[in-house]
Amino acid sequence: MKHLLLIEDNDDIRENTAEILELANYTVTTAENGKVGVEKALENKPDLIICDVMMPVLDGYGVLHLLNKNPELKGIPFIFLTAKAERSDFRKGMEMGADDYITKPFTEIELLSAIESRLKKVTLLQKQYAPDVTGIQEMLYDFAGNGLQHLTTDRNVNQYKKKQVIYSEGNHPSRLFYVQKGKVKTFKTNNDGKELTVGLYTEGDFLGYTALLEQTVYKDSAEAIDEAEIAIIPREDFEILINSNKEVAQKFIQLLAKNVSEKEEQLLALAYNSLRKRVADALLALHNKYKQEGQEKFSIHISREDLANIAGTATESLIRTLSDFKSEKLVEIKDGNIILLDEKKLERMFN
Repeated sequence: MKHLLLIEDNDDIRENTAEILELANYTVTTAENGKVGVEKALENKPDLIICDVMMPVLDGYGVLHLLNKNPELKGIPFIFLTAKAERSDFRKGMEMGADDYITKPFTEIELLSAIESRLKKVTLLQKQYAPDVTGIQEMLYDFAGNGLQHLTTDRNVNQYKKKQVIYSEGNHPSRLFYVQKGKVKTFKTNNDGKELTVGLYTEGDFLGYTALLEQTVYKDSAEAIDEAEIAIIPREDFEILINSNKEVAQKFIQLLAKNVSEKEEQLLALAYNSLRKRVADALLALHNKYKQEGQEKFSIHISREDLANIAGTATESLIRTLSDFKSEKLVEIKDGNIILLDEKKLERMFN
């Protein structure tokens, strides 16, 4: 049963609204002003807050401001109740982070529909989808709704062989890629043809979305590390989904932010880390990305050139460092496979 917090200074409106919400099978906590409302939110975190704008002691804008400053309460769906219908009031509330506005007097249907809509969106954002084509189709259907049901059907899946290019730096994007099976890397190449791996992808990962969102050419290239199956989503379908659902857009913005953070860490490592540290980090990056559940010792078959590109070093230097790691019993090399023997020592590798 969802817990709602109703903050309203008018006794009649507060009591009648609370009764309606309880009849709709919600647990309701009430507060007669903004200050008491914030205190009750801190005592018992609600799933959604309904708040009047004009109140004594602390008005609705003040309540929303305090909630946004508290990490534990920030992000709770927030609906304003107001007798004012000025455009500037709506704009101010939305800019502060309100999810919806209901103008007094309102009907029971208006109130309950607004609450159900906000709670449903929160549930979708928290939902975990399977890391396969079925999962992405389910996500597209959940967020896009019946009107865009065509996005979830007849999705093409392309087969890529080892070393086969998926897209190339400098080309214009025409599709979004979703890794259903296999391993993929993205890399950049300088004028001398030297490569630096900038991203690793596996089942459940999207790639190629940065160029789509920026509406620019690809800033890197993508290539299959081994045989891969990749679902293809046309650019037009992706843009419809992004433009019609801010929640989906938010998910891809989060992916972009994560990518920026990872790139910053990679640049720092290339600038300041020793060769041994960079090779150890490259092995751990592969471990973190590709280790399978239940796998006792992580093992991967990867070319020394690819591993050198991940570590940002020459292949010859990589081979010498791997030989040192083997002598130190940090790794084992068997039939071309690299097996990590002591992950903790690799993590604690000094510069």
